Amino acid sequence: MIALKLAYKNLVGAGLRTWLNVSVLSFAFVLMIFYNGMIEGWNRQARNDTQDWEIGQGQYWEPSFDRYDPYTYQDAHQIISEPIIQQIKEGLLTPILLVQANMYPQGRMQNVLLKGVDPEQNILKLPTSDLRFRSNETNAIIGKRMADENKLSVGDKVLVRWRDKNGMFDAIEIKIASIFKTDVPSVENGNMYLNIEVLQKMTGMTNEASILVAGKDSKLDDITNWEFKTPDFLLADFDAMIQSKKAGGIIMSGLLLIIALLAIFDTQVLSIFRRQKEIGTYIAMGMTRSQVVGVFTVEGGAHSILAALVGAIYGIPLFIWLNKVGIPMAANSQDAGITIADTIYPYYSLGLIISSLLLVIISATIVSYMPARKIAKLKPTEALKGKIQ
Repeated sequence: MIALKLAYKNLVGAGLRTWLNVSVLSFAFVLMIFYNGMIEGWNRQARNDTQDWEIGQGQYWEPSFDRYDPYTYQDAHQIISEPIIQQIKEGLLTPILLVQANMYPQGRMQNVLLKGVDPEQNILKLPTSDLRFRSNETNAIIGKRMADENKLSVGDKVLVRWRDKNGMFDAIEIKIASIFKTDVPSVENGNMYLNIEVLQKMTGMTNEASILVAGKDSKLDDITNWEFKTPDFLLADFDAMIQSKKAGGIIMSGLLLIIALLAIFDTQVLSIFRRQKEIGTYIAMGMTRSQVVGVFTVEGGAHSILAALVGAIYGIPLFIWLNKVGIPMAANSQDAGITIADTIYPYYSLGLIISSLLLVIISATIVSYMPARKIAKLKPTEALKGKIQ
């Protein structure tokens, strides 16, 4: 209690110097929480969007399928067995057939991946209901980016050429039934979605699929001749990018924290140098050297407590406001192929706040203790005389 009282009086007596240290330290504290909260919010939104639009609760791949090797697409398909058909009818799985093709908008050739999906599926957010049979025309849905890049609108027709299961080329005009918008670029870029029955008929792959997307209530059991891929596996690339962003944030926050801690260190060194008489008085009055060291350590560590309180005063309203309005991202941020929403809503977990608080408190305490160790070498008689040691 004596150490706390003395630390409080000394901090108040330091005046502007104390508040400058506290301000910088509180800014570092708030920035750490803000940046990590933004990254975590982006991570959660992107994972949820990717699962809702593309991967569901996981996917079953035809064994030869490799999403990074387009040459495998031609042969990566197989018959859908009766047990799988039953799960499809129950809405637990939805099949997707992948076929490489060429599209010719305005006479230009564009590589495109035809994806056959069930119009009645409700596992993915794709507006597949627009693929229901309405006329003798072959309908397709595409993403907004693909429509903008190829200057396509709803109702436009575009020539598409593909190879069937026997390697024979065929072509047909496909009508754009609808255009959807999503925050997942891999769902839009170069993809054209057709009714799976229509695509199976076009390619001669009757009752065949390349991948099966699992829904929320899927049993996720092993299916013979299909390889199950978990969401963690399918999102591994995105997770690696998030980790690299977090590492960058740690470096930035660490530099700011080091600057704040350096200011505290310098303040403690100067304080010990100028207050040698005071230190000698404490020892002469019966305080042990370790107790005097404790006073100065607590005094320096108290900067972090004040910083947390000051940071809470302006940080909490700021975080509440950002959580309400979100953080707008650049309009072309998705052009890099990264899943990112137009507006990111930060996520501040209790663990993030506590870990950041402990980091600041422990760091400030250690930095305060380092110069305070010199007190153990001071001679109280010399200190009382005011001699510099």
